[in-house]
Amino acid sequence: MPANPVERARDVLVRPFSLGGLTLPNRVVMAPMTREFSPGGVPGEDVARYYARRAAGGVGLILTEGTYIGHDSAGTSARVPHFHGDEALAGWSAVAEAVHREGGRIMPQLWHVGMDRTAGNPPVPGALAIGPSGIALDGTRSGRTMTRSDIDNVVAAYATAAAAAEVLGFDGVEIHGGHGYLVDQFLWAHTNRRTDGYGGDVARRTRFAAEIVAACRAAVSADFPISFRFSQWKVNHYPARIAETPHELETVLALLAEAGTDIFHCSTRRFHLPEFEGSDLNLAGWAKKVSGKPAISVGSVGLSNEFLQVFQGEQAGVTDIVELLDRMEREEFDLVAVGRALLGDPEWLTKVLAGRTEELNPFHVGLVGSLH
Repeated sequence: MPANPVERARDVLVRPFSLGGLTLPNRVVMAPMTREFSPGGVPGEDVARYYARRAAGGVGLILTEGTYIGHDSAGTSARVPHFHGDEALAGWSAVAEAVHREGGRIMPQLWHVGMDRTAGNPPVPGALAIGPSGIALDGTRSGRTMTRSDIDNVVAAYATAAAAAEVLGFDGVEIHGGHGYLVDQFLWAHTNRRTDGYGGDVARRTRFAAEIVAACRAAVSADFPISFRFSQWKVNHYPARIAETPHELETVLALLAEAGTDIFHCSTRRFHLPEFEGSDLNLAGWAKKVSGKPAISVGSVGLSNEFLQVFQGEQAGVTDIVELLDRMEREEFDLVAVGRALLGDPEWLTKVLAGRTEELNPFHVGLVGSLH
């Protein structure tokens, strides 16, 4: 007889998972989501309570919203948190402590927006947008091509942030390498037109990301986990791809794994869609297969639509997680990240595991304006 749905969810999701020196109590991750509730780049008590609520709800690992590394061109908002400077780091220390008090684990996501920066915006109004070729996602030349000195400075800033995360007591660190931001701008041929060792074929386009990973690995303990988040899609450029074939994906991920990546966080808009023709594997499934490293899947888990539709005014409905459980039982990927469903209900996992799905509070766009 098939297992009771609630028992099945417990069997699949409530399994410990080890990553370096970290052991997670279950397979559910809070996905990183930009919230912009940190005035001046400093996370306060409300941010600490926000993350602690998800830890209290049983989430095994929290990945924070993207945090700006210590580089003048890294950001484009006064309300996105920094991961540098005494005041911001003190705020993050309090966040980590609050999560740990609730029995959770937490990693900061380190971020540089690259060519997505708007001229004149904070945190450093005079800083120029920089990228591999000074080319924005829409193809316009609106910034400055990075010099070798720029590259070295950004790599060093990532390493400094990773070291700070370990000192502050975080449980690991994630590098944001997706969605069309700086690291991804190097990975994507459309925005990387360089002719030096950082551009050209897919291996050379991966060099910048690999140097960041290697520098972070050298800056932290050997068993301090490093996650690398990547995506094929870019903001407002959803058909984009950094890897057209499994072989190209293998080339990228092998270099990142060799540099010191412990786990790949594979960002898709719908986790259940196949990534390449001829296979049902999603992006995380392929990442695990070709790299030999564990993988995190993400994308509309527990919801009836993806995020674009929500912001176009379509209400998200609550759905079951049968297909998710099917894939995890097959070991297609190791962990699953949940985003909007956890914004809607911090107790999402507790209710799912108790069979109380009728009590779930669905996500709606109004929640974006508050730190619930």
